[in-house]
Amino acid sequence: MEAVRLDRLYSYADYCTWDDDLRWELIDGVPYLMSPAPSWDHQAISMALAIQIGQFLRDKPCKVFAAPFDVRLNANGADDTVVQPDIVVICDESKISRKSCDGAPDMVVEILSPSTSRRDVTDKLRLYERFGVREYWIVDPERKIVQTNILESGRYFIKAYTDADTAPIHVLEGCVVDLKAVFEG
Repeated sequence: MEAVRLDRLYSYADYCTWDDDLRWELIDGVPYLMSPAPSWDHQAISMALAIQIGQFLRDKPCKVFAAPFDVRLNANGADDTVVQPDIVVICDESKISRKSCDGAPDMVVEILSPSTSRRDVTDKLRLYERFGVREYWIVDPERKIVQTNILESGRYFIKAYTDADTAPIHVLEGCVVDLKAVFEG
């Protein structure tokens, strides 16, 4: 394997040849090395969310996946954007391949960590909006806040919830997440 260089652009085909011991994301062909394993509170929040969503989805057609799971946002185009959100919900089974989600999932959850928070709050917000992710949650473990971004007419509309709230998942009618249970981990 050739060393990943930060001065050139890559595709998903290139990405597939990289060392599996390191986690990378590609955004418009630009590689980003992901941080090592997340902290225990990050993992606890991820598990609590995935469990609540998974229980709601039991016997329903939508599926929930936790990282690491590749999301190829433009798999049918340039195929140069691959992210590994903390949690994804996919309701169109035709987008699920053996190794990835090929296209925009219905929902993405990113849990902030010091090394990725700027990218999650700005770059990925614009990226998910551009590719039509219908709902994007940004979870802040430090402040115990969830910012929900709901896509309407191609733009995200934002609402924030605290650890004292329950938050509806708009793409899953009837699904409400108990944020106190998520953050008490």
